[in-house]
Order: sequence, then C-alpha cells, then structure tokens
Amino acid sequence: MIPLRDTVPSAGHPMVTRVIIGLNAAVYLAQLAMGPGMDAFVYVFGLVPARHASPFAAHYFPEGAGLFSFLSFMFIHGGFWHIAGNMWFLHIFGDNVEDHLGPLRYLVFYLACGVGSGLAHIFFNPSSPIPVIGASGAIAGVMGAYLILHPRARILTLIPIIFIPYFIEIPAFFFLGVWFVIQFVQSISVQADAAGVAWQAHAGGFVIGMALLKLAGRLPSSGASDRIRAATRKKKTETFQVIRPAAHGDDPHLRGEIHISPFEALAGSKKIVNIPWGFHKRLFRVHAPAGITGDQTLRLKGMGKTMPDGQRGDMLLKVVIRTP
Repeated sequence: MIPLRDTVPSAGHPMVTRVIIGLNAAVYLAQLAMGPGMDAFVYVFGLVPARHASPFAAHYFPEGAGLFSFLSFMFIHGGFWHIAGNMWFLHIFGDNVEDHLGPLRYLVFYLACGVGSGLAHIFFNPSSPIPVIGASGAIAGVMGAYLILHPRARILTLIPIIFIPYFIEIPAFFFLGVWFVIQFVQSISVQADAAGVAWQAHAGGFVIGMALLKLAGRLPSSGASDRIRAATRKKKTETFQVIRPAAHGDDPHLRGEIHISPFEALAGSKKIVNIPWGFHKRLFRVHAPAGITGDQTLRLKGMGKTMPDGQRGDMLLKVVIRTP
C-alpha cells in the first residue's frame, strides 16, 4: 500500500517538514560522495546500542560522538529506497502535524520522537553492534500524532494489482493501525540483528509520538512561530483532490465539488481529481479558468451515469471558493 495523499488540507506550507526532507537529502548525497569511507561514517554517526549500553564498547568510538549520534542517526539512510520511502511518508503526514503544533514546537516534537525511538531500540537490543540509521522512528512519531489528530481522515492509497494501479481511500485509523500492528508484531518476533530493520524503533516512535503530542501542545508558542505561520499561509488549495460524486434519481449527471482559493479564482488553476464511482476510480485534469466565480460549474463530458439507452451523462463540478 502506497499512500498518495490525505484528505485533510493544511493551512500553511510545511516549511519545517520541507527543511527536514532537504537535510536528509543533503546528508544522503554526502554519503554517496564518501565512497568506501561511508561505512565508518555510519558507525560513528549511526546509533550503535552497544556503544551506550557497554562501557567497554564505548572505548572503540570517538569521544563526544556518542550523544550526538542520538540526533545524527535519524538523518542517515542506507539506500535510495530507504530515504525515498521515509521522506514520502513524512511528506504525507508531517504537514498536518506541523500545522497543528506550529513550526518550532513541531521541530522539537520531531527530534524528541527520533531520540525516543532510538532509546526504545537500545532498551530492547542493548548489546547490538549494528548501527541504527534512518528517520523511520521520528516519522513513526509523526504518524502516531496524526492518528490522534485526524483518525477519521482518509488516505488515498495506491494498491498495485499485477500491473494495474488501483486507487482506494482508506480511513486513517485503519491505515495507520495496520502499519503499527505490522511494526509491533515484527518487533516481538524478529531479532533486530537478523532483520536489518529497527522494528522496535518504529513501534516505539509511534507510541512516543502519540504520548508527546499532548506535551508538545503545551509548550508556549513564540512570536516567531506566529510570524512563520503568517508568512507560509497557502494561497492555493491542494492540487490533488478527491471528488465524491452524488446521483439524484433518474438524472444521468453526477454532481460533486471542486475547491479553489480566491487567488486561484482570479488567476486560474489546474487540478488533478480522483473520482471514485462504483468500481471506477479514475484521474482527471480539470482546468478552472481565470475569473471563475463560486456560482459556476465545470463539466466533464461523458463522466456521468450510463443510462438504459446507452447514453452517458456528465460530471458536474460545482466550484467552491474557500480560503486554504
């Protein structure tokens, strides 16, 4: 299951989430440039449980790098798909948590989840000499917070069936619940040294994120956060939208809503919409021309109901102008 987007729009651009993604990408590119020296880099700046649980093992590592590794490990990744998967999940779930907490509190929350996930891994694997790397634990904390904040949101998910892409909306509580159960079951059934995946860090980060959400919300909001919120407020609605069409009796047309901002109403906008109807879930490009108003309707010809005589109605999308 590959999440594509959620149905909860954020009010502002998630600048901290984007900076975190940028830092992870920069560190990964630096890793690639290290060549043979990357293995030593991972051992020094990755989180090695034995370094912290065994005084004897600590002597084999540079002084001063031990505590820093609790932060540095979450910016190091083991391969392209490792970092791509982590950053995509952060992109999907991070914006709404950042929107709720504010940028500075969100940054503290993210780092605390990462540190907590590392401590959880050390607790269950104190003698492991294998370095833990990756942002998975911190992102799991973000996902745990998202579950508390938006349990009834829906996640548009891509499920590839052989070579056919199938799009389905899954409730957030189900998507994230299944994800956590998988991490938890793996964490108690597979040894970390043998698996190569820090399952305990994932499960621990998820639970820690749920617990820290309330505490992070109690941190005082600074004037800097308010200024950042104002500067990063969105001018556009989400590009990718899910339209839930409604049918009325024998009317061959289906009706739905497409959302644009006041800025987009003046300047024009292009959207990609997913329209689930029966077993059909298709993507369409929709163009809202400049100067459009809230009393207008966009028409997708032939996208309505199929009538007994074989004729097909249209999809009528009412334009809703709202502030993001």
